[in-house]
Amino acid sequence: MDFKVNYPQVGATRTGDLPSGYRHLVRTADLDGSLAEAADLLMTFGLHERSGLRPEATAARAAPGVEVRLRFAGLLRIPCQVVWAEETPERAGFGYGSMPGHPERGEAAFLLEAVDGRVRFTLRSFSEPGTAAARLGAPVARFLQSRATDQFVHAMRAACAVKRT
Repeated sequence: MDFKVNYPQVGATRTGDLPSGYRHLVRTADLDGSLAEAADLLMTFGLHERSGLRPEATAARAAPGVEVRLRFAGLLRIPCQVVWAEETPERAGFGYGSMPGHPERGEAAFLLEAVDGRVRFTLRSFSEPGTAAARLGAPVARFLQSRATDQFVHAMRAACAVKRT
């Protein structure tokens, strides 16, 4: 498949062996709820909506090649492309990478796994500033990236708690 991403390590978030030379972020949380329900929210970009983003995707479900423009605060449009996806009874998730025009260069993964009778949600990413503005504002960009990652975890936990009651 011909990906339009702007970094060479396509798919590196799938295994968790993140490439050196980038900033790495990893967050893990155990969830209340079923993997199937959480997977449906995740794979349809519903988690992104619950996290305050407005995804505009070229398909309703995450799959390799799907392009996603994440709208934030009505101003920013952040272009990404899904580079891997999987859905099995034990695992569901995808990774998407930055495309030209994204303030960062790198990849982020969202993964759900059945582990010891629970559902584990993992986010992992590697990135570096992709524009001059992002390099100049690196401390702010890192803070915003960490905050967005934490928001994804909070939104997934809240969605799973709601589904259970």
